[in-house]
Amino acid sequence: MSDDFPILIAEDDPVSRKLLEKILIKAGNKVVSVENGQRALELFNDKFFPIVLTDWMMPEMDGLELCRAIRKNTYPGYVFIILLTAKDSKDDVIMGLRAGADDYLIKPFSHAELVARLNTGKRVLELEKSLKDANEEIRILSITDPLTGTYNRGYMTERLPQEIKRARRYSRALSIILCDIDHFKKVNDTYGHLAGDRVLKDFAQCIRHSIRQDVDWTARYGGEEFLIVLPETDVNGGSVMAERLQSELSQRVTETQGKKISITASFGVTGFSPDTPDEMISPEAMISKADKYLYQAKREGRNRVMGEALD
Repeated sequence: MSDDFPILIAEDDPVSRKLLEKILIKAGNKVVSVENGQRALELFNDKFFPIVLTDWMMPEMDGLELCRAIRKNTYPGYVFIILLTAKDSKDDVIMGLRAGADDYLIKPFSHAELVARLNTGKRVLELEKSLKDANEEIRILSITDPLTGTYNRGYMTERLPQEIKRARRYSRALSIILCDIDHFKKVNDTYGHLAGDRVLKDFAQCIRHSIRQDVDWTARYGGEEFLIVLPETDVNGGSVMAERLQSELSQRVTETQGKKISITASFGVTGFSPDTPDEMISPEAMISKADKYLYQAKREGRNRVMGEALD
């Protein structure tokens, strides 16, 4: 647990600072120490510290100012702050807590008490981390198609406009591929819906293995249709990608319930380049054009790629 929560010490007295370092390192903590609040705040620009142990009285920026400055900013996680001071009146305690401190330790204090207070802070941070992890899991589930593991249509509706906006801002190309499994109804009718689900999963997996990780992305558009988004890729590049995927699918066999199922797919491709007029570009226009070429590919015999840039 200690390694997960590095501690920043802000203490102007060198003897006290070294003593704090010794106590905390002995307890198994990673520690960085500085001589005042201003230096501590500057360090936050380079590295996040979930726990801050700060003296009250320091030059340049005291402990209260440091607390207030930390609470005004946004960091990757919560910062648990313990204020160290010889001030022991009730008003002083209230002032420290109002400034943003989570705990208050009056000097002189025992080593055991300091470690115990830090462990309390770590439990708070562990709880926060667990909550964030749970919320992230819920968020991922909300944007993921449960069968194929790709993004769902809701996510596509939200993210595609963002991809278009980013491409236009930085004068980049963007292309999309709309693909559809050929004769998928026949797969369900012949082998059953469980086999059809297996085919859909394999199809999605084939797409994932073909696209660039952390750059391209795919969403289940509906039924057996999937949308692939290729940032910084022009229509020619999108067509090459679709042809490669078409070839891989034609060689792929899905095995389920003792049956071997082969499929093909049809692909519609479109996109824009940096010199495409803004009025031609929208999520609706891109999907409509990709859909047009997808159905042209189906009309012309399926298992093929058709496409053209927005114009």
